[in-house]
Amino acid sequence: MGRTRVREDPHRTVRDDPGQAALRGPLCDRERVNLEDLVLLRRARDRMDREYAEPLDVPALAKGALMSPGHFSRSFRAAYGETPYSYLMTRRIERAKALLRRGDLSVTEVCFEVGCTSLGSFSTRFTELVGESPSAYRARDHEHGEAVPPCVAKYATRPVRNGEAKRDRQS
Repeated sequence: MGRTRVREDPHRTVRDDPGQAALRGPLCDRERVNLEDLVLLRRARDRMDREYAEPLDVPALAKGALMSPGHFSRSFRAAYGETPYSYLMTRRIERAKALLRRGDLSVTEVCFEVGCTSLGSFSTRFTELVGESPSAYRARDHEHGEAVPPCVAKYATRPVRNGEAKRDRQS
């Protein structure tokens, strides 16, 4: 059997292709994300995952995605259910949790290690997402998690920001 090449329509949206259910995310009916834009958004998201400790901002990420900052923010939120800044902070807090569990760095060192520039903002955001202060989290015993595979531990300890994901995880 030979391979059939299918030409992609750059104007097709995620909503237009029922076979793209895995890519949909929390899109509203009036919000449409072009598949070409989705590729660029995924690259920006991957960059945030890799460079979370670097000073990243929406204009720089938008430039890398070949979009205006406003269009980038709207498209990112439509595709992933949260703003680029919220996504980046969630990644930073996720990494901070791992560093705090190790226990060899102070809260201030962890704050700067994950790319935050203000200890107060870091502590506030950490408490908002995790439910306890970084100091309390660091002081807690985390030895019981060593037998859990890292992929499971990552899912179970990942901070959840949007309401839909929180409801799904509680089910």
